Amino acid sequence: MAENSEALQLWDYKVASAFDLHADAVVAPGDSLETLRALPSEFVKLIITSPPYNLGKAYETARGLDQYLNALRPVVDELVRILSPEGSLCWQVGNYVEKGEVFPLDIFYYQLFKEHGFKLRNRIVWYFEHGLHASKRFSGRYETLLWFTKGDAYTFNLDPVRVPSKYPGKTHFKGLKKGQPSGNPLGKNPSDIWRIVVDDFETSLWNIPNVKANHPEKTIHPCQFPIELVERCVLAMTDEGDWVLDPFSGVGSALLAALKNKRRAFGCEKEEEYILIARQRIADLASGKLRYRQLGKPVHQPTGREKVAQVPLEWLTKETNG
Repeated sequence: MAENSEALQLWDYKVASAFDLHADAVVAPGDSLETLRALPSEFVKLIITSPPYNLGKAYETARGLDQYLNALRPVVDELVRILSPEGSLCWQVGNYVEKGEVFPLDIFYYQLFKEHGFKLRNRIVWYFEHGLHASKRFSGRYETLLWFTKGDAYTFNLDPVRVPSKYPGKTHFKGLKKGQPSGNPLGKNPSDIWRIVVDDFETSLWNIPNVKANHPEKTIHPCQFPIELVERCVLAMTDEGDWVLDPFSGVGSALLAALKNKRRAFGCEKEEEYILIARQRIADLASGKLRYRQLGKPVHQPTGREKVAQVPLEWLTKETNG
């Protein structure tokens, strides 16, 4: 059964394999750079992606990292060209760890986009509880999303992504507005930390789990975007009918987030298997069969009664005997 909690309107999407202004979505096979070079200038409102960075030996030395970034420069040049003057670019990356040394990739990308005159509006921290454990350093539990704009006149719609206030009944305590509500009836700004932890005020947090084995959106892709993560950006940084582009679209999560919210979507992907999955997921979205986490759905919190939430008996025994 699908995870979405509300009835999804059925759509008949026109999906093309090459650029088509009249298409709802384009899933373009082949090399991203060659595909981008064929696109018109300044037609995309939002570029959002998580670029491939698990390159093994390329990260063994600083020079290898430089080579990797230099290889991406032509792609970035094309992205700058096709982004509209009012457009945004969201670049989501994590840390790469090689032999215990951490490479914070967002630092390297920041300079790359600043060279093109882009302006950083937020460095969003996506925090999650589940990930790889470490024994010689603190376990990594976050990735970052760099939100750049091409200029100062950019689209930003706050209301669609507001979250409920922790204290909606809070009032002004002095001045002309004394006694009146001090917050916004639509909710508050969700801030630049997007967490998946459910606290006592769970609905005020951006609860976005990473896509693991038991996630309803899980496919064969090893580093899959949660649709919900992209959806926040789509709603805030575009309007209905705008184009959203992912130059490394994988199994199409960014495309689905765009289509689900009445935007048009363009994705580039070289792996044929991922292309087939992306097309099938779009078809499932159109028919109402797509499994996905509903926007803003609370993350499960254990009650303490579950076995996995209890302290193992052998730990308690060891503590008593020690």
